Amino acid sequence: MNQIPKVLIYSRLAIGLVLVVCSALHVSNYNRLAVILFTAGLLTDIFDGIIARQLQASTEYLRRLDSSADQIFFILVAIATYIASPQFFHDHYLKLIILLSTEALAYLICYLKFRKEIATHAIASKIWTLILFATIIQIMATDNAIILFEFCFYVGIATRLEIITIILVLRKWASDVPSVYHAMLLRQGKPIKRHSLFNG
Repeated sequence: MNQIPKVLIYSRLAIGLVLVVCSALHVSNYNRLAVILFTAGLLTDIFDGIIARQLQASTEYLRRLDSSADQIFFILVAIATYIASPQFFHDHYLKLIILLSTEALAYLICYLKFRKEIATHAIASKIWTLILFATIIQIMATDNAIILFEFCFYVGIATRLEIITIILVLRKWASDVPSVYHAMLLRQGKPIKRHSLFNG
């Protein structure tokens, strides 16, 4: 039973690879298939942590593995979506570069400071993931998402900056830090309350 979260994490990577292959091969009904596969991938992301916490198997290793798998999964999704809808990426390349650079900067700062991956799983970032999910679904289905992408971009930048702030505030690496406020409490050596369903 304790292996279920790890199976879900690795299955997310497999789903990402299948998406890239299907996109590259231009399989029939790709748009519909992509939506189904991407949704399945997101569900594994939601339930791996929930199940791990219910099984009391949420270790530092698992949280780091989950974060790394999330990044690889979304990179694979981006590659698949680019192959299928290149015009969208050409039209919005500057904002995409800015967003990806901010994400990379957060990871670089975390690695340089703690020699570990980001695993904050902040609440605002979880909300942004849902917005990103909706944006990518719209791109997959219609090859465009002008209004939703604008919203996704600015929320994405704000949440990446929050993650950077959390990293800078923390004295030592920690996973499942819901917000900057909670990071300040940890910095002061105070305990923080994590939601049993979403953090901890």
